[in-house]
Amino acid sequence: MESRKFMMDTQWNIIYYPARPNGFGVLIIGDERHFVDEDKCFWTQNEGKQAIVNDLRDKGYTIFSSNLYGRNWGSEKAVELAHRVYEKVIRSEILNTKIHVIAEGMGALVAVKLLEKMAGSIRSLILLNPILSLKHHIEHEKEHKFFYKKLMRELTTAYETEQSVLEQEIFSMEDQIDLDAAVPVKIIHVLSGGRAYNQSKQYKKIFNSKDINPTFILPEKKLQIGKICIKFFNANESEL
Repeated sequence: MESRKFMMDTQWNIIYYPARPNGFGVLIIGDERHFVDEDKCFWTQNEGKQAIVNDLRDKGYTIFSSNLYGRNWGSEKAVELAHRVYEKVIRSEILNTKIHVIAEGMGALVAVKLLEKMAGSIRSLILLNPILSLKHHIEHEKEHKFFYKKLMRELTTAYETEQSVLEQEIFSMEDQIDLDAAVPVKIIHVLSGGRAYNQSKQYKKIFNSKDINPTFILPEKKLQIGKICIKFFNANESEL
């Protein structure tokens, strides 16, 4: 069996199985384009993402992912579901309880909250072109009226809050994030657009007391991402 799907709280979830399991699990949290439905999943529909999945499975990793209510923008509802999916997978599969996490774009907002909620259960975290701050992201999108309106519609749906209340809450947020010092974090940036670059410039301002040196790669080198992830994971598997 290469994969199986299950539903939780109306959301589809998927587990990808390796031919020769190494006992470690990887949770993938996708960006705005990400989806898991009854028939397909973005990470196996997209050529670049499929290459990462294939590299990880070839090295024995069991991979799982959830639809997480679509464009959730780090909502508590999505964070709670990600935690529940983790608990179900750990109960049903033969895996080390400390997992690796790969989060892309918007998914980084969920991943950062999971670090606190799942303290002791995350082995390492890779952030791929991450959106690290809703405040900074909204400020950037304000320059583009159409995208800003679209983003605010998605945020009010995800957070189930009126726009005026939500804007006030977001703009009063702290700029810095305190990460669990025990969890190794790696940031990978594909330099393929202004948005990713603008986010990369913010990481030193956002992360507090965390020594993180991002890896920058050119678009034509994207097929190396899987191998970069594997090397990072391997370096953090000596303690079970």
